[in-house]
Formats: sequence, structure tokens, C-alpha cells
Amino acid sequence: MTIREQLERREIEYLSPYATLSKDSRGRKKEEEECDIRPVFQRDRDRILHCKAFRRLKQKTQVFLLPKGDHYRTRLTHTLEVSQNARTVAKALRLNEDLVEAIALGHDLGHTPFGHAGERALNDVNPDGFRHNEQSVRVVECLEKQGEGLNLTWEVLDGIRNHKSSGSPHTLEGQIVQLSDKIAYINHDIDDAVRGGILKEEDIPARYTDVLGNTTKVRLDTMIHNVITNSMDQPKISMSQEVREATLGLRRFMFENVYQNPAAKGEEVKAINMITNLYEYYIRHMELLPGQYLSMMDVNGAGGEQIVCDYIAGMTDTYAVKKFEEFFVPESWKI
Repeated sequence: MTIREQLERREIEYLSPYATLSKDSRGRKKEEEECDIRPVFQRDRDRILHCKAFRRLKQKTQVFLLPKGDHYRTRLTHTLEVSQNARTVAKALRLNEDLVEAIALGHDLGHTPFGHAGERALNDVNPDGFRHNEQSVRVVECLEKQGEGLNLTWEVLDGIRNHKSSGSPHTLEGQIVQLSDKIAYINHDIDDAVRGGILKEEDIPARYTDVLGNTTKVRLDTMIHNVITNSMDQPKISMSQEVREATLGLRRFMFENVYQNPAAKGEEVKAINMITNLYEYYIRHMELLPGQYLSMMDVNGAGGEQIVCDYIAGMTDTYAVKKFEEFFVPESWKI
């Protein structure tokens, strides 16, 4: 018996009846020989962790564009906090921690530079629209490994595709990530907003803090404990009604006071203009795209608009600024 087979047997013996077992995965689009050490979801986790799109998350905006301080979250640190929250819940509920971690690490791989401002820009200019969750799937299926993709399992792709509020993950592990994403960004965005002078802790309405707590640490503890308690031995991942309503209320408060606050978001208009101009420039000058992207138009039939979106969405904040300056900002005369 291989190490992988021993681990799969351990899952059968230990995990909840509601867990997704590695041996029962619906599999990959392209069949592969099984690893002798790692079950399928662990392999997926490793592939995501080592891919280029994951590394680029370190220079992509979470909420604050190109922040000067070292302690503001980036899309990478957001992803790691989602993963940590999700693994804690999965372990407590005896669900598949490898599957949860793979989904969590991959859920934002398709996010644009400059956060949701960049996403809105591409959605507005691309005839087919743009949604970062679908782009994350495209990254792991079509763009990574020079167009070969990572060939992930059905369950991981489903969790990545459905991590937004409008999604309906088919596994409890996917549901954990969907909820852990909100828990992470609500709390760390409050922390960053306080650090940036946009909010004070006492600005948060008492109707939410009375239920959830008065610090980031306490709120995280309350939410995660509530998810675990409310979901134990249940076929669905959820919060109690009281905590859920307070969490959604706190999320609305953040939209009104941070996500749409001119002091925090005043520069987003510039970011949107930058992404829009880059898109229009590349549409007119497709020959400037890297060869890998141009070749995909022939191999898998993607149109020019999609390929340009692929390239721009993959940029870091700093690289997008660099390309914008290259195309639109004149250089000083050099003798």
C-alpha cells in the first residue's frame, strides 16, 4: 500500500460523512497517473502554490492601491488569511482540509491589478464582461504552464468558480471557503482602514460590535466559532441567524464607509482609466502581446478581447503602471 493509499484510508476512517474524500474525486479533465505520496487535492494545493499567478498576488491590491506602509494587506496576504480561516473550520468539522486549502489558495488567481476597480474596468470594456472568479478558473485551466493549465480536479475548480456570494459550491469544503473569504476581508479590511485613518474602531455601530466584538481578534473568534458550532454534523456550512445578520450588516457598513469612501478610493478613477487605456491600446496593437498569448488564439480559439483581458488581468499593480508609462508617458530626451 502506497503512502497516498494510506492517507486515503485515513480519510475514510476519520473524516465526517459529509466530507469530500480524495478517492471519490470526480477527477481531472486529463487523466494522470496517481502520485504515490499525495492524494489528489494535496497535489492541486501544491500546483497552485507553485504557479506564477500565485506569486504575482503579492503585488496586487486588496483594498488600498499601492499602499506605502508595509503592513497593509495585498491580494496574497488576503488569500493566506482566507486559507487559514478555512483550514481551521475544516479541521474542526472533520472535512477535507487539503481540498479547502487548494480552493482557498486558488480563489483569487484571476484577480486584476488594482482590486475590484480593475475588475470593473475590464468588465466595462470587454464585450463578454469580466468576472474574477471565472478568470481564476481560466488561469488554472488555460493560462498557467505556457497554456497547458494545472489540470486540477473538478472539486477544486468548482470551489474556485463558486467562491463569490452568488455562487453555489457543490462541496462543504467549497462552502467553507466561500464564507471564510467574507470573514477574512471584512475583518482585515477594518484593520487596514483603522491603520489608514479611514475608520476608528468606535465608528462601527454597536448593533454589530455587541454581537461580534470590539476588536478584529474577537470578531474573527466569534465568527469562526459560530460557523463551527452551527455547522457541526450538518450537510451545510452556515452561521447562526444573529451572527449572520451582524456580519452582513458589518459588510454593508464597510461598503458605505470604506469600499466607497472617496478618501480611500479617490485614486481608483485613475486606476480604472489606466486599465481601460491599456485594454484599448493592446486591442489596437495585438502584436505587442507576448507570444504565449498570441498562440492561444490559434490553439484554443480565444478571441482578441479575451486574450487582452488575460494579459492585463495577470499584471501586478506595478507592472500595469510600468506598461502604462511606457505607452502613454513621454520620456525625457536622451542624447
